[in-house]
Amino acid sequence: MKQEQLDELKAKLIKMKEEVLNGSYLTSKEDLHVTSDDLPDEADLATNVINQQVSFNMRHRELTKLRAIDEALHRIENGTYGECEECGDSIGFKRLNNQPFANLCIEHAEEAEREQMRFLKHG
Repeated sequence: MKQEQLDELKAKLIKMKEEVLNGSYLTSKEDLHVTSDDLPDEADLATNVINQQVSFNMRHRELTKLRAIDEALHRIENGTYGECEECGDSIGFKRLNNQPFANLCIEHAEEAEREQMRFLKHG
C-alpha cells in the first residue's frame, strides 16, 4: 500500500474515532435512569426495558467499533495494517476505504460471518 493511501486511511480512522467519542450514544445517560414515576403500569415498564435494551445494544456496537478503530490505528503504527489476520494476505484498498478498521480479507470476513450465522442459528 502506498504511503499516501495509508495516510488517507489513518485520517479516516481518526475522524471515525472522534465521531464515536463525540456521539451521543456513549455520552447520554438519560435513557439509563428509571424512576418509580416513570413506571406506573406494566406497559410503561415494558417500554422502558425495550428502550434500555436498544440503548445498550447501540452503546455496545459503538464501543466495539471504537475498539476496532483503535486496533487498526495500532496496526498502522506497528506496520501490519492492511494484512489479513487469518492468512496474512493483503486486504484490498477498496475494502479498507469502505471499512478502514477491517482486519480480515473479504474471503475470511465472509467465512467469519457464515460461522457467526451458524452459531446464532444453532445457539
